[in-house]
Amino acid sequence: MGKVVEKVRMWNVWDEEKVTGGTAPSLEVEVLVDTGATQVLLPRDLVKKLGLRPHGRTRVRYADGRVAERDVAIGLRVEIAGRDTETRVIVEDEGVRPLLGQIVLEDTDLLVDCRAGKVIPNPASPDMPMLEEL
Repeated sequence: MGKVVEKVRMWNVWDEEKVTGGTAPSLEVEVLVDTGATQVLLPRDLVKKLGLRPHGRTRVRYADGRVAERDVAIGLRVEIAGRDTETRVIVEDEGVRPLLGQIVLEDTDLLVDCRAGKVIPNPASPDMPMLEEL
């Protein structure tokens, strides 16, 4: 499984017009990109700073086998490697490193290049995401 660290831009989808108009900021966040993870995980303080909306709870299974219930938030817009998508977030305790999982990579058609240590567009679709609907 590939893991790299990338800087991504994040904002609240309900602030989209303000962000694009320059009246509301987006945040640049360093995330661990992990192809073995599924969702985006953010610490609670960052979720609050972004103003994301609560959306229930879910169970999370961690790499070490632990299972825990966590809050879920919705409304996150993530821009990575020039591509962006909207996603939900698993809310973690403060101090936890932000993590970006496979769902965002699939939705943006990005790949992890472990040798180069970065995220790249799918070479089969370098100009825009291509989604598989089989």
